[in-house]
Amino acid sequence: MFGLRYFKFQPSEYVLRYKKGKLAAEGAGLTFFCYAPSTSIVVLPIGSIDAPFIFEEMTADFQSVTLQGQLVFRVVHPKETAAMLDYSLSLKRKGGYLSEDPKKLLQRMINSVKVLAKKQLAAMTLYEAMRAGEALAASILEELSQSEEITRLGLEVMGLSLLAVLANQETTRALEAQTREQILKTADDAVYERRNASIEQERKVRENEYNTEISIEQKKRQVREAQLEAEQAVQQKQNFLKEEQMQFEINLEEKRKDLVRLAAENARAEADTRAYALKAAMQALQGVDAGVIQSLASVGMQPDKLMALAFLGLTEKADKIGQLNITPDLLREIMGKDANEKAGGKQARSRQA
Repeated sequence: MFGLRYFKFQPSEYVLRYKKGKLAAEGAGLTFFCYAPSTSIVVLPIGSIDAPFIFEEMTADFQSVTLQGQLVFRVVHPKETAAMLDYSLSLKRKGGYLSEDPKKLLQRMINSVKVLAKKQLAAMTLYEAMRAGEALAASILEELSQSEEITRLGLEVMGLSLLAVLANQETTRALEAQTREQILKTADDAVYERRNASIEQERKVRENEYNTEISIEQKKRQVREAQLEAEQAVQQKQNFLKEEQMQFEINLEEKRKDLVRLAAENARAEADTRAYALKAAMQALQGVDAGVIQSLASVGMQPDKLMALAFLGLTEKADKIGQLNITPDLLREIMGKDANEKAGGKQARSRQA
């Protein structure tokens, strides 16, 4: 009433109260009464301010990209900010400002981000820009922190985040198609590599099988060679034994031949001796009467043989004999005697056996 007003501000608001053009009080979260016609109040938010943004820029290869993100800043030097921008509070409209500068501050910060982003994207291709989101945000944040304009405004940039770096729909579809084809190619390569790995594994398995068969055949050959060597050794031993047997038989036959030769020589010598004796006897009996020779031969002869000689002499002079009677008793006696002599000889031989 009568122009007297009461004001209460939050701790996140920095207040500059001017009375008749002079600074009367300042601080965060002030509470006071004032006379409105002679008082000016400047209120600046000292908490963090979020400034979301979305804009399009051009890359080095003339492709349009959309950057979407958020800038966070705050007022650190309220007096410097109040000197550059009009944050005077309207005492007639509760809670409003006298100018549009508080609203323009957000756009000025976004424009600063846009200028720096344009500078960065002008040196990148579309593919590089879409992959360099974090690096791009860090680079823009560093340049904003070093910006002289922001320092003069008494502001501090707390953070910058890029939520998306997007190409237009046609380019995105083309990139998706390229990426899709690359993924399909990678899948095909994986299939080919798996097939090649399977073929290589199968080749190794077959090679191992062949090596195993070769080893088995080599072992069989070694076994067969050992068997042949053993058979050869046995055959050589048998041949040696056969040669010794043949040599023994040859020596035996040589000895037999010598024996036969000696026996033949002995027989020949005996024959020559008998022939010589017979010849000498014949020479001695030359000119001797046959009857005398026959008489000499009958000396010591058995009676039956003498009777046989007598019968032989009778047959020679049968033409001179008129009649000759031979009784059965005589023949029986001759035969019986001969049979008894034979029986006696058999008994003697059996006793000797």
